[in-house]
Amino acid sequence: VQLQASGGGLVQAGGSLRLSCAASGRTFSSAVMAWFRQAPGKEREFVAAISWSGISTYDEDSVKGRFTISRDNAKNTVYLQMNSLKPEDTAVYFCAADRGSGVVSYSHRRTWRYDSWGQGTQVTVSS
Repeated sequence: VQLQASGGGLVQAGGSLRLSCAASGRTFSSAVMAWFRQAPGKEREFVAAISWSGISTYDEDSVKGRFTISRDNAKNTVYLQMNSLKPEDTAVYFCAADRGSGVVSYSHRRTWRYDSWGQGTQVTVSS
């Protein structure tokens, strides 16, 4: 599956953005989809993941309560709605797919679980 992320940009603290990740291929609807982010000089970190049926999980410490992951299997697209953005949310955001599993497990917080990655979209939050 090929992934194309979009929707990033520059926003002031407290603002909102919605990222989209469009997927090609028939296996999208059965795959676990996720969003990761990577700030300059830091490792890529887990943000959120969603099962084929829409059950989601988040990195509780950093984004829970502010970000919402969702998917539209008819459109082969996964979304990340980001509200109450903070300067520390500044990063390149990547979408990822695990075509081998439709159910989210704890290991889906790890980059090695995913076999497809999008190119990333920059999110910059100014203070």
